[in-house]
Amino acid sequence: MINQVSIRSIHKRMAYGVPLGRVDEQIARRLWWAALDTLQDQILLPMDFKKGLWLASPLPALYESRLLEKLDGWVWVPEELPLINPYKTGLLLPTSVRLIKNQKVESVNRFRRLPLREEDGCDPLLIIITQDVQIALALQGNPGERNLIMRSDPETLTDVLKILDKRLNLEHPEKAREIRDSLADLGELRSNDDIGKIFWPLIAARLAEMAPSVNIQTYQEDLDKNSEDDIDPKASREISLLEALTHEIRTPLATIRTLIRSLLRRRDLPDLAISRLKEIDAECTEQIDRFGLIFNAVELERNHCSKSDLAKTDLARILEILSPVWEAQLERRGIKLNLDLTPDLPPVLSDSEKLELMLGGLIDRNTRGIQPGGSLNLELRPAGQRLKLKITRSAFYSKESYQKLTDQNSDFGTVLSWDPNTGSLQLTQAATQRLLESLGGRVARSRDRGITIFFPTAEAV
Repeated sequence: MINQVSIRSIHKRMAYGVPLGRVDEQIARRLWWAALDTLQDQILLPMDFKKGLWLASPLPALYESRLLEKLDGWVWVPEELPLINPYKTGLLLPTSVRLIKNQKVESVNRFRRLPLREEDGCDPLLIIITQDVQIALALQGNPGERNLIMRSDPETLTDVLKILDKRLNLEHPEKAREIRDSLADLGELRSNDDIGKIFWPLIAARLAEMAPSVNIQTYQEDLDKNSEDDIDPKASREISLLEALTHEIRTPLATIRTLIRSLLRRRDLPDLAISRLKEIDAECTEQIDRFGLIFNAVELERNHCSKSDLAKTDLARILEILSPVWEAQLERRGIKLNLDLTPDLPPVLSDSEKLELMLGGLIDRNTRGIQPGGSLNLELRPAGQRLKLKITRSAFYSKESYQKLTDQNSDFGTVLSWDPNTGSLQLTQAATQRLLESLGGRVARSRDRGITIFFPTAEAV
């Protein structure tokens, strides 16, 4: 039976003889991304190999184009996930990068799709085989016992490849032959004992130097196992996949942004290059924040918590600080931002960090139907013991046209909606409302005019 040969069995074989982990999901994910950076930047790129192959699950793990140009790839992904190729859809690169480096984007579109089954799970896996380097990475273990596993010994890798071959022979014999041919084309493989000696010290150094912007926000340290058990299996699978997807997207974008900012410190760049780099930086930041918001919504679904830890938050000040960023963002689309704040407003109860991401998401969501030359209006007013934040559009498409665009959105599940006209991902209305409620807001929506949110003032509680 196919379900007897699962990706989980590969994780199990890799974990054989390895002590149980002792870390939570947050630390495990940071280890995973540090491992990917280290493997690509410090181990593989310095080697002058000409060809090889890689296999990953449940999403592409490689993002370094110089490697992707040399390696043939296969990726196990869920059949229900339409955005299978994040390189092709532009999810891993902001618009400016795609415009400037279009040829580069096409060059990294080099992997075949394989179906991920429910019994495979969603723990990440990456296997890379070249003539001189053979290495497998995986996250594995129960909550609180998570582990980053790296195996480069010939015995384990031989067993792993046999499991993969058996799996593919059952599902896709032709792809099994392709992988066997690719392995045969590499010739005699040489095990590199130095990999195991240098890998973990390099990981430690990478973690020590990771910038705060690359740190990844994940689960709360102590999850309520009872609430986890109450989640519908299909919904739990969706949540795990979305968590993996947000990590796969945010980390390479953060790496790109870090590299861009290091370039901007140079004094010998022409003005045009500086302008372009700043555009790329801004779009990277927008996408990092956008998928950070999606992650917050996913985390809310998993933890079943009704509210974040709320504290006094100066909402008016947040709007004043962020409005120049939003103005620049909307100006690139020919849209004007109008900000109207009543003076001397009291603080509200909310979570300032998550609220900033939420407000950015609302700005993005409510400008989807505005034509160039239109405007977005933000008003903050007192409303009894609450503050009323009203976001409205002007000069947008006709009500019929906007209604048509909205109705064509396709919900992936409880969290994400996809607009087939623009290819854009956004939170479903239900997820948006739940997230706002967790931040202390009460939503009053007018579908063709925007959104109004009421926040309780701190004095009223």
